[in-house]
Amino acid sequence: MTARMDNPSLVVPGALQPLLDLTEVIGKTGVPKTTLDLVRLRVSEINGRVYTFPDEQAGAWDARLPRVAGWRTESCFTEAERHALEMAEAVTLMTDPQDMASDEVWEKSAQYYTDEQLGALVMHIGLVNLWNRVNVATRQDDAAWR
Repeated sequence: MTARMDNPSLVVPGALQPLLDLTEVIGKTGVPKTTLDLVRLRVSEINGRVYTFPDEQAGAWDARLPRVAGWRTESCFTEAERHALEMAEAVTLMTDPQDMASDEVWEKSAQYYTDEQLGALVMHIGLVNLWNRVNVATRQDDAAWR
């Protein structure tokens, strides 16, 4: 599949840096980077954004990533990670826009994350959705996991 255009974040003047700045701010809230990575991958899976992973011998990436779609049944995820992934699915799928993250989902996550961290998680989910939808809509190449 051929890209429809260069990535819009590069085409629209001044668009890329604010997105990168928000990513940096989110990363400073105390939500573990591994949790943010799991959420990024799960949201991307839902949105049809494909990531390729380096050879396992290359190291430097969490071997649990290929198992993130099955987070409900996989035993390798912590309770905090599970609740972040549940929040990611609820906000991304928006099956009920009036209550996309139910009180139950929110309260479970609030047991593990501060208000600042919950805010960062919600912004991270929204930002990943933005990146995914821009990339999928413009048919960008599959992304290589850093």
